[in-house]
Amino acid sequence: MAENETLECITEHERILQEIESTDTACVGPTLRSIYDDQPNAHMRFMEKLDARIRNHDREIEKMCNFHHQGFVDAITELLKVRMDAEKLMGQVTDTNQRLQEAGKEVTAQTVEVIRCRIQQRNMATTVEKLQLCIPVLEKYSKLKEQLESKRYYAALKTMEQLEKVYIPRVSQYRFCQIMAENLPRLREDIKEISMSELKDFLESIRKHSDKVGDAAMRQAQQHRTFNSAVAKQANVGHYTRPLYSVNGQTHTQTSLMMDDDAEDEDADEEVLTAQDLVDFSPVYRCLHIYAVLGDRETFENYYRKQRKKQARLVLQPQANMHETVEGYRRYFNQIVGFFLVEDHILHATQGLVTRAFADELWNMALSKIIAVLRTHSSYCEDPDLVLELKNLIVIFADTLQGFGFSVNRLFDLLFDVRDQYNETLLKKWALLFREIFELDNYSPIPVETEDEYKLVVSRFPFHDAEIEKDFPKKLPMSQSVPQIYMQVKEFIYASLKFSESLHRSSTEIDDMLRKSTNLLLTRTLSCCLQNLIKKPYIGLTELVQIIINTTHLEQGCRYLEEFITNITNVSPETVHTTRLYGLSTFKDARHAAEGEIYTKLNQKIDEFIQLADYEWSMAESDGRASGYLMDLINFLRSTFQVFTHLPGKVAQTACMSACKHLSTSLMQMLVDTELKQISMGAIQQFNLDVIQCELFASSEPVPGFQGDTLQLAFIDLRQLLDLFMVWDWSTYLADYGQPTSKYLRVNPATALTLLEKMKDNNKKNNIFSQFRKNDRDKQKLIETVVKQLRSLVNGMSS
Repeated sequence: MAENETLECITEHERILQEIESTDTACVGPTLRSIYDDQPNAHMRFMEKLDARIRNHDREIEKMCNFHHQGFVDAITELLKVRMDAEKLMGQVTDTNQRLQEAGKEVTAQTVEVIRCRIQQRNMATTVEKLQLCIPVLEKYSKLKEQLESKRYYAALKTMEQLEKVYIPRVSQYRFCQIMAENLPRLREDIKEISMSELKDFLESIRKHSDKVGDAAMRQAQQHRTFNSAVAKQANVGHYTRPLYSVNGQTHTQTSLMMDDDAEDEDADEEVLTAQDLVDFSPVYRCLHIYAVLGDRETFENYYRKQRKKQARLVLQPQANMHETVEGYRRYFNQIVGFFLVEDHILHATQGLVTRAFADELWNMALSKIIAVLRTHSSYCEDPDLVLELKNLIVIFADTLQGFGFSVNRLFDLLFDVRDQYNETLLKKWALLFREIFELDNYSPIPVETEDEYKLVVSRFPFHDAEIEKDFPKKLPMSQSVPQIYMQVKEFIYASLKFSESLHRSSTEIDDMLRKSTNLLLTRTLSCCLQNLIKKPYIGLTELVQIIINTTHLEQGCRYLEEFITNITNVSPETVHTTRLYGLSTFKDARHAAEGEIYTKLNQKIDEFIQLADYEWSMAESDGRASGYLMDLINFLRSTFQVFTHLPGKVAQTACMSACKHLSTSLMQMLVDTELKQISMGAIQQFNLDVIQCELFASSEPVPGFQGDTLQLAFIDLRQLLDLFMVWDWSTYLADYGQPTSKYLRVNPATALTLLEKMKDNNKKNNIFSQFRKNDRDKQKLIETVVKQLRSLVNGMSS
């Protein structure tokens, strides 16, 4: 086993030596380490083996050197010979080099100069090449400066874009290009600020130009409307002829209206400037393009719309005194039209800056404000001509904006409110005219001396009477106010018709408008004026009679007014929805009021005469004749009732009956007046004479038409009462009281008792010694007995 181990160890050492000889020196570490990892003292044996191998190699080296030694010696000998030749050659080379150096100094100097020139030439070529790259950049930058100076900002932005994307990147290494690149953003901001400043100036200036733009557009619409109106008038020639009428105190005829139209046509020939002619929109376009190029278009659009909304609110704010003149309304409409025409132009000239939705939103907001403003300010207008001018302006305003695509239906609806206001102002104006006519009227029949005068009156009022037309001079039954009122009603219809023009309404609607406004004039204005006139203190009975006659003729003239409206509108009165005139009821009401006022004034006049009565209630005997005040009263009634014969119907009969009843009541009231304490039989006899005169007046038929003694029955209460006292027929009265056939059926026990007590007190006062005479004592007892019985009757009635 020891031998086997020795053999293995030798084999291993051999392998290690071969590995050391064949491996790189840096990798022998692990191999040497394996020697120490084996058996103890193995390295000693390896060292012995290694020494043996070294000695073996030394012997081989020595053998090889001995083999090559002669060749080495021969080589050294050859080398020594060559050294001498080399030294000689070296001398020759050095000499040649010196001569070459001397000869090459000039060439070297020229070569250096050539090199320097070549370098300069190359540098110049490089410089030219670089300059050729830089020159376009500088030219573009110079062009940019020129564009900025000439305010061509949109072109300047395009130039900046070319500089940034094309030119500057080619020469970006140069400092001046870096400065240019740094300046470009600042220039862009400057352009934005300048363009925004120009836009603000534009927005400011457009407020001043809006009035002119709107005026030009509305004049165009006016010319168009005038042309259409002229064509319509030509088509309607022959329908009806408008007679003479006045508005604002100025007289017009159909011919004068046509002349006015011709004047308008001449004005239409004048050149009318458009919004493009009056406004320079280039600042808006430039600013829009600049912001679009800069990628900030949305900011610009928002700013523009916000500013225009603010301006719209300012434009829609009217002046406080706008309602005072038509020019105030005209300026207001011109500004609004100018504002929206600018928006419409920008809507069509740009893409997206002003959208249709934005324009409609702005218009709807403005329309609500306009309608509110017009409603408020039109309510302040008291002049119908101003309201009519306002209506015409609204129509032109609506037509103008409608031509540019804006919805104006609400404006035409507003015109109905303005029409009501116009009618109100007309009614106020005509109320003054009616009052003036009534105040200036003499309330007497119109005298007609000749046939020409009669025709003149008939031309103004439709009156026909075959008897009056025969012989002259005559007097027409109505007073001067009747034809004047009739003409003013026709003038009112013309004035109402003026408002209906250009409203795009059918003839039926216009006819309905005219009839309704005329009804208002008749039922409200004229009726109120008549009612107030009747209540005037200076209107007497004669005037009231004439007023009744006048209203009768005006009532008859209503059907001619209906025909007049029909001729104007060409709408048949048989149309289902045609409104009828209510003049009949108006004049009937006025006539009834006048009749009532006649009754009242007649009674007041009777009261005035009654107040003149001065009876001596304690007289022993009567004067034998009627009282003077009563005779004057009867004469007054007789003359008054003669005037009443012209009254229509039963007005005179009613007035006469009312007067007689009031007179009877007043006389009865005198007898039972509480302030009258005593009354004598003589006073009763005198009172009886006055009542007899009243009965004679009633029986004389002061007003024809009464049947039998109808009028005398007004004094029946007085007659029976006086007969009772005059005859002293108390037994019959008391016996027949309550019977339908009683002779004193109309005598009231309370009235008889009051009068009897007054006589009783008078007897006590005047006959102090009557108690000593038997007849007087019996009479006094009879009176007391009758008084007791009357009191029992009165108490029985009250219970």
